[in-house]
Amino acid sequence: MSTATGVRESGPRAPGSGERLAVLTEGLTKSYGDRQAVTRLDLAVPAGRTFGFLGPNGAGKSTTIGMLCTLLRPTGGRALVAGYDVRREPHEVRRRIGLVFQESTLDGDLTAMETLRFHADLFGIPRRRALDAIMDMLELVELVERRHTPVRTFSGGMRRRLEIARGLLHTPRVLFLDEPTTGLDPQTRAAIWAYLGRLREERDVTVFLTTHQLEEAEHCDRIAIMDEGALVVDGTPAALKAVVGSDVVTLRTADDTAAVRAVAEHLGLEATTGEDGIRVRVADGAAWVPRLCAALPVTVHSVTVTPPTLDDVFLHYTGRTIREADSEATVFPGRPIPRR
Repeated sequence: MSTATGVRESGPRAPGSGERLAVLTEGLTKSYGDRQAVTRLDLAVPAGRTFGFLGPNGAGKSTTIGMLCTLLRPTGGRALVAGYDVRREPHEVRRRIGLVFQESTLDGDLTAMETLRFHADLFGIPRRRALDAIMDMLELVELVERRHTPVRTFSGGMRRRLEIARGLLHTPRVLFLDEPTTGLDPQTRAAIWAYLGRLREERDVTVFLTTHQLEEAEHCDRIAIMDEGALVVDGTPAALKAVVGSDVVTLRTADDTAAVRAVAEHLGLEATTGEDGIRVRVADGAAWVPRLCAALPVTVHSVTVTPPTLDDVFLHYTGRTIREADSEATVFPGRPIPRR
């Protein structure tokens, strides 16, 4: 292997830290006529990490995945995946990625074993190695005992686990998952995240996923928040929440209107009312609880202190919550992949 090839196989490096990058985009853009689905996106995704693409439906997440996986051709900018250019070297990119779509693409008439054998043939894995690789994957996702069972009999969680196994069978360097736990119950979602954590540790694979589920993004080492086709902010979940800073203190009182007025008059704080009571944003909410209760001339039935959430981060940077953005999302006609 030449030196140049060796450098490319190791992937680009992040400026300053020298950290190896699994995905790098510079000004990546996708337009449909006069509408831009993705606008000048700059991303640097470290190798061997779990990276979350967070945003409401219509933010441009799935369009970005489509470009990174060579399913959509960028309108502008460039993107490198595992060191290869998605426009100039699409075949090299495809050899090094795994992809799990939001909607299931499994053939219900095939067994789990047949599904993975067919995938092994597509990627040219020699028969003598394919069986060991298949059994290894089935063991990872705990489907060995169901390997001869038709996929149509599988639960939603089992199908998703099989799709993850299929995406990993050819030993990709980057695994892309588009909304990986959509439609699954909370217990199955937790199980899927456990499998993703194991595969990252055991196989040194970079996991790149899109989601609009706030609780899922908390599992990621790093997240990027998208809105209306543009990157809003990126960083670790903890660092992003630290920007917001304030805790939310929620108090259920006998008279919320009087409580809001008293908080403003006696403490100089702004309070809002909602179905769950009055809400006050303050740094170190727990320390403020005694002062808040003492300042209120009405009975306080309960107090809850909630630290900043990723929805608070989204609100901080966009002026609306992700749930509000979801309700406003519009899917425009003529797009091969809807914006997520």
